[in-house]
Amino acid sequence: MIHKIGLLVVRDNRLLLCRKRHGTTLLILPGGKPEAGESPEQALAREVREELGAGASAIEHFGEYEDEAAGEARRVRISLYTGVLDAEPVASGEIAELIWFGAGDDRELISPSLRRQILPDLLWRGILR
Repeated sequence: MIHKIGLLVVRDNRLLLCRKRHGTTLLILPGGKPEAGESPEQALAREVREELGAGASAIEHFGEYEDEAAGEARRVRISLYTGVLDAEPVASGEIAELIWFGAGDDRELISPSLRRQILPDLLWRGILR
């Protein structure tokens, strides 16, 4: 089981997603794996700085999701947090592209956990319409 920390950023009814340079072409949430000794919040702050070139504040736990990992034959558990970016996000480090994804966009482009777990939950909660 892979454990990842993800950041939920919604703007203008669209969800901020990333496409990595390597590993998978599917869109994923900003974030990543905690390093030894890091709290989830510390890992998220580090990953957001590395991937988006921005800091995150007002970080709050949103939920836990489990599904197939994107591009791997393993399962992933995503600890999802909300937060506010302190700058406009820019694809950095291992991230090739940032996409603002809407509820009506092609769901085949997103990771299994987003497609089957997270996006339906966001729609059900009314966070996306």
